[in-house]
Amino acid sequence: MSTAVRRAPSDAPFFAALGVLGGVYLFLIVGMLAADASVTLVPGVWDGLDNPNIRSAIWLSLLSSTASAILSVWSAVPLGYLLSRFGFPGKRLVDALLDVPIVLPPLVIGLSLLLLFETMPRLLLREPPFHMAYTTPGVVLAQYAAACAFAVRTMRVTFDQIPRRREDVAMTLGCSRGQAFWRVTLPEARRGVVAAFTLAWARSLGEFGPVMVFAGAMPARTEVMATTVFLELSVGRLKTAIAVSLLMVLAAVVVLIILRVYGGDKATT
Repeated sequence: MSTAVRRAPSDAPFFAALGVLGGVYLFLIVGMLAADASVTLVPGVWDGLDNPNIRSAIWLSLLSSTASAILSVWSAVPLGYLLSRFGFPGKRLVDALLDVPIVLPPLVIGLSLLLLFETMPRLLLREPPFHMAYTTPGVVLAQYAAACAFAVRTMRVTFDQIPRRREDVAMTLGCSRGQAFWRVTLPEARRGVVAAFTLAWARSLGEFGPVMVFAGAMPARTEVMATTVFLELSVGRLKTAIAVSLLMVLAAVVVLIILRVYGGDKATT
């Protein structure tokens, strides 16, 4: 009595379904980038960049995003290291709190900052000792509040991927915990630091809600590229809005290249 060999069903339909379902979003991204690239050929699209207020918004965006990214890394390195290496009371609470800016709507972040720095001091002191709202430092603070959480997550993953044994060996050779961190762990985490900085910078550059609510959009003072796009669209200056948007797309492409080159897998986790 012969038994027929049962052939395994073909995997072609499965992979075809994966390709179709995933390809929808991929083609959407390609379509948007292609549309952005085609707009660069429209005559006069770059003329709006001659406006002094627009140039001021571009420079403020670059400077404030850089300041915000530096502050984010300063906070992300110690937080990421503590969460990766140590257990302590309330660790889960701290871990959850760090995710709050990620899940909160951006407008709520801006409103919360406004309540913290303006409303609460007025209720307690009648007049705040200093003003952050609607100032240039307020732009940096709004960007930092929204971007730092992403840098923290990047640094935690970075430290998780560095074996603890290397620190332990350094301490057995006479290093303190701090010396082992500075001489062994942090140098090995430099790619993660670059990824965290770049990710925080990109996030800061694109922030609209927190900046708009907390710092406003005053020309040559608190207006950044994200708010410029909104304001230019609201008054019908489409070409200027497109030109500023294209600059932000270019910055995003540069950021992605840096993340892929220096961040590796840490940048995409």
